[in-house]
Amino acid sequence: MQKYIRINDNDSVIVALETLPAGTVADLGDIKVTATEEIPAGHKMALKDIPEGGDVIKYGFRIGLAKEPIKAGSWIHTHNLRTGLGDLLEYTYEPTHPEVKQTEEAFFDGFVRKDGSVGVRNEIWIIPTVGCVNNVATAIANKAKQFLKGSVEDVIAFPHPYGCSQMGDDQENTRTILADLIRHPNAGGVLVLGLGCENSNIPVLKEGYLDGIDEERVRFLISQESDDEIAEGVEIVKQLIDLASSFKREKVSASKLIIGMKCGGSDGLSGITANPLVGRFSDKLISKGGTTILTEVPEMFGAETILMNRCENEALFNDTVNLINDFKNYFKRNDQTIYENPSPGNKKGGISTLEDKSLGCTQKSGSAPVKGVLSYGEKVKNAGLNLLSAPGNDLVAATALAAAGAQIILFTTGRGTPFAAPVPTMKISTNSRLADAKKNWIDFNAGVLTEDGHTMDEEADKLFDLVMETASGRQVRSEIAGFHDLAIFKQGVTL
Repeated sequence: MQKYIRINDNDSVIVALETLPAGTVADLGDIKVTATEEIPAGHKMALKDIPEGGDVIKYGFRIGLAKEPIKAGSWIHTHNLRTGLGDLLEYTYEPTHPEVKQTEEAFFDGFVRKDGSVGVRNEIWIIPTVGCVNNVATAIANKAKQFLKGSVEDVIAFPHPYGCSQMGDDQENTRTILADLIRHPNAGGVLVLGLGCENSNIPVLKEGYLDGIDEERVRFLISQESDDEIAEGVEIVKQLIDLASSFKREKVSASKLIIGMKCGGSDGLSGITANPLVGRFSDKLISKGGTTILTEVPEMFGAETILMNRCENEALFNDTVNLINDFKNYFKRNDQTIYENPSPGNKKGGISTLEDKSLGCTQKSGSAPVKGVLSYGEKVKNAGLNLLSAPGNDLVAATALAAAGAQIILFTTGRGTPFAAPVPTMKISTNSRLADAKKNWIDFNAGVLTEDGHTMDEEADKLFDLVMETASGRQVRSEIAGFHDLAIFKQGVTL
């Protein structure tokens, strides 16, 4: 097993794949450096002397500036490395003209809906319009599960604390996300459960957000207008189960798949194992006509020009510039430091600056051209790689991916998390220690990429096969645990 890695030939650091005791000699052929202190696993060691203010290079790009002179063999982390990023920047379009060549078609077994969209699950969803009826939604789901039959896999309630006492764009976000999920093809039937007096009430949603909805598949219940909303809700769900139980899986092209990509609890191996593995998967799916979505915009800061220059045309480049700068202005409007990142867990795992985190994070995008740039709540229109406006928060970003149309989310992690989005959320560990320790959380171990006998191409093929199996009905760990979360991007005043 390798003990350390130099990611790019131009890097001024290596990354320890296991803890390197002081005195360890890193032999890179042309360079031999002795560790002057212990280098924790996932952390960086200097390959050469770096002067105060000098660039520290990782992934072939600058990840920050030395706070003080750094000697070869030294541990590089937050104590001696600072961000080199500024606030709003001017960008120039310098297209790299990436291309992903078409490959042989692949297939999965999915549910084709009336509108031509394809689901990978056939569930009944109960979506509250407002947090006041969360417990009612949960009670209905729990009582209705006993009536499951045929191809219907589950009845799931999605409680959330929104839908009332909101204003302007904040309220608009809630309505848009709820409408997106009501239309999601993973649901064979949907009960939209309202209270009756909320801002985002059912008549408002039906009039402005749900035009053309299939009211056989989507049913509505206003609790204040029902003598017994739980009993009535259970009866509606039973009817939806009867309808959805007639739906059958059929062979569908992988070109119909939309896969969201997200990372959380990152560590020093995220940009070396799991994230580039997902990037390789993304390229493979796109080569078969499929679609992937990359989000968490604040974790693009410092690596954004890589994505900008991969935009298919200048209009998309300008959209990406606006995507980045709009999020920076969001931070500034709220008097927050744009580069107050990474998190404590990231730092413990070896990530020192936002550039360090972002350059690892964007590895998930692979090498494909950017084909679409989406606003928060906007649904995918173009096949290929899309960028989505959403924050880094795991639950909020994952919900945004599902709302944009993702049927499955690939979630890479170095520290682990049990959460799940409204759609199957496949956890991919960056290291084998996590995969061994949390078998009830982790679906795929990318940590083997640091071990002998495992190649990126082989592991990407295995991941692709697992995604196809998941799209065909195989449950991921969080589904087996019964976990499903919904979180909406809260931005405005609460009345």
